[in-house]
Amino acid sequence: MPAPWLPPLVEEIGRRRFAFYPSIANAEPNEWLLRGASWTVVEAVNVRTGLEIAIPRHCVGTVSEAADPILIVGLLKELEYREGAVWPRVRRVIEMPRAVNGGTAPELPPWRAAYQASGPAPVVAIRLHGSSETRWRRVLAAVGVGAVVVSLLAAGAFRAWMVPLRATANRPLLRDLPLNGGDDYGSLVRRFGIPDSDRQVGGDVVRFRALRYDRLRATLVLMGRGREPAHYVGAMDANWRVIETVRLTNGADSGAVLSRLPKF
Repeated sequence: MPAPWLPPLVEEIGRRRFAFYPSIANAEPNEWLLRGASWTVVEAVNVRTGLEIAIPRHCVGTVSEAADPILIVGLLKELEYREGAVWPRVRRVIEMPRAVNGGTAPELPPWRAAYQASGPAPVVAIRLHGSSETRWRRVLAAVGVGAVVVSLLAAGAFRAWMVPLRATANRPLLRDLPLNGGDDYGSLVRRFGIPDSDRQVGGDVVRFRALRYDRLRATLVLMGRGREPAHYVGAMDANWRVIETVRLTNGADSGAVLSRLPKF
């Protein structure tokens, strides 16, 4: 079977500097120039150290459309440089010791526990006593108790079904992904991948960058001043409403800035 068609990287990258994502371990800093590319191998040279590496072509993914501040070349697997060559990176998993008095079931994080629906209340059997009651009174009493029990069960089941449904419909997916003002473009790409769209606006004083992720149902907004790198300041929903804010370096909340930011 013929190999799948892979577009060459020479025309896409040229002589521009780029960074690998995820970065190649033991080959820092993550700033490279393309030396050559073929259908089987991609050759790159480190801008700072002059290290030359060769990466199998099937390990190289797509190139990001945004070139500010640097191109991102995706890798389909984590790699590391050792013994003069590039190898797949193997992470060693260290199992943490279990607490002596800890339970077996893991504790839910706060943002999950808030939406954990409780089940129906347990039903306590009711037994009627009294030898003086007539047969019809016992039948009517049993029917009345049965109706109450059925009503409680139906109400509990309806509440248990509606609460998670209402929470899922009103809660943006972004609430499960804690972010802070220290995140920048690189950390967001490492966490969520290349955005579905990347837009920028602003000038030399203040500039904004909007990274839209369809699977998050949100647009992550970064802000930078002057020549400083842009950092995460919050998120907007599909209707450009603020759904996430962070604390800025001056102590103010970013909601005041995002609420006045026009959609771009």
